[in-house]
Amino acid sequence: MTSLGSIVRPHASRLALGALLLLLTNALDKAIPWLLRGAVDGLVDGRLEDVKQYAFGVIGLAAGLWIVRTRSRIVVFNVGRDVEHELRHRILAQVHRLGSAFFRTMPTGEIMTRAINDLGQVRLLVGFGALNVVNSVFAFVGAIVLMLVLSPELTLWALAPFPIVILLMQRFGKLIFQRSREAQEALGKLADVAHENVSGVRVVRAFAIEELEASRFDEANARAIRANMRLVVLRGLMWPLMMLTLSLGTLAVLWRGGQMVLDDELGVGDLAAFHAYLAQLLWPTMALGWLLSIVQRGRASYGRVREILDAEPEVLPPEIPEHPSGEGALEIRDLHYAIDDRPILQGVSFEVPAKSSVAVMGTVGAGKSTLATLLPRLGPTPEGAVFVDGVDVTKIEPTELRHTVAYAPQEPFLFSTTVARNLAFGLDDPSSPEALERIRAAAREAAVLEEIEGLPDGLETLVGERGVQLSGGQKQRIALARALL
Repeated sequence: MTSLGSIVRPHASRLALGALLLLLTNALDKAIPWLLRGAVDGLVDGRLEDVKQYAFGVIGLAAGLWIVRTRSRIVVFNVGRDVEHELRHRILAQVHRLGSAFFRTMPTGEIMTRAINDLGQVRLLVGFGALNVVNSVFAFVGAIVLMLVLSPELTLWALAPFPIVILLMQRFGKLIFQRSREAQEALGKLADVAHENVSGVRVVRAFAIEELEASRFDEANARAIRANMRLVVLRGLMWPLMMLTLSLGTLAVLWRGGQMVLDDELGVGDLAAFHAYLAQLLWPTMALGWLLSIVQRGRASYGRVREILDAEPEVLPPEIPEHPSGEGALEIRDLHYAIDDRPILQGVSFEVPAKSSVAVMGTVGAGKSTLATLLPRLGPTPEGAVFVDGVDVTKIEPTELRHTVAYAPQEPFLFSTTVARNLAFGLDDPSSPEALERIRAAAREAAVLEEIEGLPDGLETLVGERGVQLSGGQKQRIALARALL
């Protein structure tokens, strides 16, 4: 199981630096009300010269606070960005490893949503969330200690509403987690419908079902809006309730503190400093509601991301790989293969000597395409059934095997780049003169070179998304030429 902690751990030194900067930030922040206390007492006593000194001190501390606070945010937020970048890289690498069984249950739009929207929530959890958790701890401890120094009695009045706030956070936290996951899932389904309509726009137009698909999209869009609105309403209820509860403590402090000043039990400067520390305490407390939402949304989103990262690949590399000679001999021995307990291939056996050809024929659904995918292990090839140059393909490293066995899929896929780059995907240096010569030779063998040269920019013609600029036959032959390379 891929834990978020294992991904964040390599950045521990930067997080420690961020925590140190936050500690310094809070130290400077707590020093300002203390100087304010002296300034207020100076005003009350008519010591204007002391007031000037305190004022310059406050200005200096505020400038230092701005510098340190900015630096702390840069350090911690960058960790969140780096974790997001690493997770996105891991998702793509994992998608490349996973087999067809995974994609039968996880649509493309859902994967894209998890790689973009959900990772954005994880970034906020690691960056903004971590920063505010640490900052809140320092702010609470520092403010409460100094409030106790100024007046233990007022501190008790100020903290009286906090148990209610904690109960509210526990209750709302569970609901926010649940509704955050529902909102992200609804967004994933919306992205999947949008992806299908964009990818299949020609089919939609060909069957004149624009209104039907628009209705399906509107329905998914409405579900996403409803799910997000339920989350927004919940967060909207949480904030006012927390602020109202905390305001009771502030009113109690002003009422009791005013009495203590009138009775000479507390100085005016002490009350001003106490109120400033209480204000510093109230903001992190109110921000806890926002922080709670970020943490719960981040947790829900990372759970969705982890469903991709922890998915088991169908094809695993061998512990001790063997290497084919490269001659090109192929042998199938009593191959049996099933999908979801449904037999596809049963007892298939044949040999193809090196430098020879074979045509596999059969009725629709007989398993011809499935057989082709099992040769380069694009699916879970059974052990002891497929051999290349006498070596069981399950004993060959998948990357090496796929450099040995070329595969041209029945439905060709072209990337949104030039014809040359689509042809040269398997070459180390596709722009070299040697590579260009090999590209032309493969295109000639696939009977598509003349048509490529007839394009506006020849091999440098951009084919568009999924090869939209080319005909179906051209796409198939370019895919075949790519396999020949």
